[in-house]
Amino acid sequence: MTHIAVLGAGVVGVTTAWYLRQAGYDVTVIERESAAGMQTSFANGGQISVSHATPWANPATPMKALKWLFKEDAPLLYRLRADKAQLKWAMQFLQECRADRADANLVQMVRLGLYSRDTLQQLRADIGINYEQQTRGIMHFYTNQAEFDAAIEPTERMQALGCERHVIDINNAVNLEPALYPIAHKLTGATYTSRDESGNAHLFTQRLAQRCIDAGVQFLYDTEILALNTDTDSSRPHVHSVTIRPAGENAQTFTADSHVVALGSYSVPLLKPLDIHVPIFPAKGYSATYTVNPRAPHLAPFVSLIDDEFKLVTSRLGDKLRVAGTAEFNGYNLDLNATRCEAITRRVQQLFPKGIIANSVQYWTGLRPMTPSNVPLIGRAHCGQVKHGSHNASATFDNLWLNTGHGTLGWTHSCGSAKALSLLIQGETPSVDFDFIGINA
Repeated sequence: MTHIAVLGAGVVGVTTAWYLRQAGYDVTVIERESAAGMQTSFANGGQISVSHATPWANPATPMKALKWLFKEDAPLLYRLRADKAQLKWAMQFLQECRADRADANLVQMVRLGLYSRDTLQQLRADIGINYEQQTRGIMHFYTNQAEFDAAIEPTERMQALGCERHVIDINNAVNLEPALYPIAHKLTGATYTSRDESGNAHLFTQRLAQRCIDAGVQFLYDTEILALNTDTDSSRPHVHSVTIRPAGENAQTFTADSHVVALGSYSVPLLKPLDIHVPIFPAKGYSATYTVNPRAPHLAPFVSLIDDEFKLVTSRLGDKLRVAGTAEFNGYNLDLNATRCEAITRRVQQLFPKGIIANSVQYWTGLRPMTPSNVPLIGRAHCGQVKHGSHNASATFDNLWLNTGHGTLGWTHSCGSAKALSLLIQGETPSVDFDFIGINA
């Protein structure tokens, strides 16, 4: 039986392990944390949001970024650093802000999102997994007229691509989510996608990891991944082993037939020594989790919401309200910025002042693996600068695959990415029109 090593046990790595195991492979997952879903998947926004497909890189972003440049609580904070990788990424990001590139990337995001949401719903039906999910849709709401006006065109574009996101009036918005009633006079408009969902991504990841174990997948937790080792005398690049270091032990060699890199932002340093340059830079996202006021639970939303002006999303997780968003480009720094944390709570208190217990808040931050286009990298690894449409056969690895760079939509795209990659590894073509990397090599 072919043995595949999956590197990383976040939501992308665990879903990859699941679909590979279902295809009949022997699978081992290697993870430096003590359990699955302990980093970027730990306390994210909790949304399965096909409707949130407008790339960060779009024509409106450069001017907004300049306006926000020196605002510590801005939705997007770019810290100027003496970092060549960050500068190179920023230049690529600006290129993706062109209208034609932004539209092409939106198309990719919607197609993968629809495929992935269907895959998740089928998985849930097949195995009955529960993770505090809500199937009440996702609503984008606006308190700024210019932001609402700017949402009309991408909403119509998503409709044309098969995403049932619709413009709704304020009365309809408040009827769908009564917790918005106290601020109805501040709303300028909304859009709604009934088939989008929300839930606890951390709980999903850990419960699916247990299902993987039950199905025969092995997990090596508390194990640092040090290097990918390659053959130098092969006609095509080939990974023959992985150097790992289990906690409290010396470095050792782990062998498998094929390897999948699903390490998010940490894919970059692992791949660089192999001359594989993935255009990923970490964007630090924040979340705040509040206890819902037990005396007025109806004043906290059940419908998952997106506050586009402030780049925040909300999801109801049992008796908690998760609010997440913003992006801080500051390398691999994981320190909590008090100003940015307080900005989230300030906005939540403006929206749902009686629905949450503000002093119950738990703040968290994680690194989203952002590509300049927002489109993830799924497919065969190849040497040089990895990009979509690049198929250099002579430098394409025969047994190294990528499933990384999912940015803010890691959970949204995880099941679809994993199923598609499993099919690619089997030599089959996934039923989604997506620009996979290296598949024609």
